[in-house]
Amino acid sequence: MSIAEIYSQFLSDISHTKWYEYIAVFSGIISVWYSRKENILVYPTGLLNTIIYIYISIDGSLLGEASVNLYYTIMSLYGWYLWSKKDVSHKPIVHITYSNRSWWVKQLAFFGAFYVVIFFALSYLKKDFAPNAIPWADAFASATAFTGMWLMTRKKVESWYWWIATNIASIPLYFSKHYVFTSVYYVVLLVMAFWGLAEWRKKAKV
Repeated sequence: MSIAEIYSQFLSDISHTKWYEYIAVFSGIISVWYSRKENILVYPTGLLNTIIYIYISIDGSLLGEASVNLYYTIMSLYGWYLWSKKDVSHKPIVHITYSNRSWWVKQLAFFGAFYVVIFFALSYLKKDFAPNAIPWADAFASATAFTGMWLMTRKKVESWYWWIATNIASIPLYFSKHYVFTSVYYVVLLVMAFWGLAEWRKKAKV
């Protein structure tokens, strides 16, 4: 696809962007802003984003992304609970830390398991239920997002690496599905993910 064709598709698709996609995008950006600041408001703002994107993803035959946003919704409730817990001195029980060797093994296994399951599930569903699905791309974007969200609830610095991978994969994925505003949204999230990584690395405890 040439630059002129990409630009033409962008203008065409942006004019058909629904109002609720705008709400989802802006609430998602606000949520990432709060996550960078280690502010618990990341979760209520994120819930608005994920619930809307469940609908958007199903409507666009992005079943992998729909499963991701359902997972985000559930994990946002869990993260909200975990981040709000305090110890006897009224300090948060979860702190920003780096992953040790055990955590690295866990997250790589977590990613691998979800990638395989999602890839084969989408390959099967593509035949009759989701003809527009792209199994390998959907599975990668989904599995990295699953891993990043899980690590974020535990305030692991490495969650940002997984978010970066998710954002890179999602930019062309959503553009190819004609959700160009969402594609641009992932460009913004990619920049913010690098910013968030830098912030959390400063705060991290070894």
